[in-house]
Amino acid sequence: MPQRFKVIALTVAAVFICYIDRVVISLAIIPMSAEAGWSETQKGIILGSFYIGYMVTQIYGGLLSDRIGAKIVLGVGLVVWSIFTLITPWAFLGGMISLIIARIGMGLGEGITFPAWHSLYARWIPFSERARSVAITNSAIPIGTIFGLVVTPIIILNLGWQWAFYLYGGLGFIWYIFWQRLVESSPKDDQNISIEELKFITENAPANDIAEALPFSEWRSNRALWAITVAHFCSNYSLFVFLSWLPIFIKDGLGVPMAAVGVLAMLPHIASFIFINIGGYFADYLTNKGIRLLTVRKLCNSIAFGGSGICLCIVPELESVAGIIAIMCLGNVFGGFSAGGFIVNHADIGPKHTGRLMGITNMVAAIPGLIGGVATGIILDATNSWDMVFYVVAGITFFGGIFYFLFASTDKQFD
Repeated sequence: MPQRFKVIALTVAAVFICYIDRVVISLAIIPMSAEAGWSETQKGIILGSFYIGYMVTQIYGGLLSDRIGAKIVLGVGLVVWSIFTLITPWAFLGGMISLIIARIGMGLGEGITFPAWHSLYARWIPFSERARSVAITNSAIPIGTIFGLVVTPIIILNLGWQWAFYLYGGLGFIWYIFWQRLVESSPKDDQNISIEELKFITENAPANDIAEALPFSEWRSNRALWAITVAHFCSNYSLFVFLSWLPIFIKDGLGVPMAAVGVLAMLPHIASFIFINIGGYFADYLTNKGIRLLTVRKLCNSIAFGGSGICLCIVPELESVAGIIAIMCLGNVFGGFSAGGFIVNHADIGPKHTGRLMGITNMVAAIPGLIGGVATGIILDATNSWDMVFYVVAGITFFGGIFYFLFASTDKQFD
């Protein structure tokens, strides 16, 4: 097996663990809230507090990954968030404040994840394989979410909600052993790589060198970077709101029994898993056929944001559980094509600085996790209806798609 495939496999595993550890709270909060008597707004604060820590380490995670190597950064980050996952049940016993502190600590660890692996891929993955490799790795988001939604209720019902945190937190330490043994930050440092693969990667990967400093003045007003940032923000608003609130919507909004919540909540994520990969292959196919790269990025992104936004607008008009879940699945079918859009655009405009550029956009894109969770709780307390939640998410999605279409670029901006 080529060494770059081992890098991809373990990175996929890291993102998988990242999301099962992140999604567990969205199910565990139901029995936790029953014990503690939290309001919808308090639930939103607890769910959103994770993103305070998540925002802090984004740029630093990308900067360190580009400078000292993503192997070290991602390895340390995963161990940190695994520790905070493990101690969550004890933090709950200390009250809401201690639980929020644990959630912030978990966010600090997870915040380096995406900047680190994007930096790693800029040095390991050839251009002709980039969109599909990023898509495969991003597909660990829905797979981890699906696993969490299906397995967590089983753990909760049979062992208690605390054991979901103990079991998921322990996985990170097993992953770390393999990560340390099998992965290097650069193919040049890998003693097991073949001469042919090293030559292929060196000649075709976006970046081969350690990145120089990237002054704030160079990127703060860059239009191409802002196009990615706005699209990333708007995409994550939808992702994070439903990551946190979808199980609660299905149980309380649709009246589905707790035992069936995980099964229904996983269906939109199955659609994401399939079509993220299709979107990545579709983008690579068009690129390798010689279609202009900017056209590919804008086409894929427009399909994703336009289709998803329309589906979100339709949800409040439906009444049946089957119809609502089906249209949410269709929205994620369209959303998968973003794998060929803004998600891979960082390495187009700044190959050497991919990690920190991802850190910049993902830091801004973490804000929806904080404000989206709290805003959703406030909307529900104020209106006692889910309709406005869907309309707000749809409007933000449309805005992100339009902004990216108008201002995106694939020209190198910083190298």
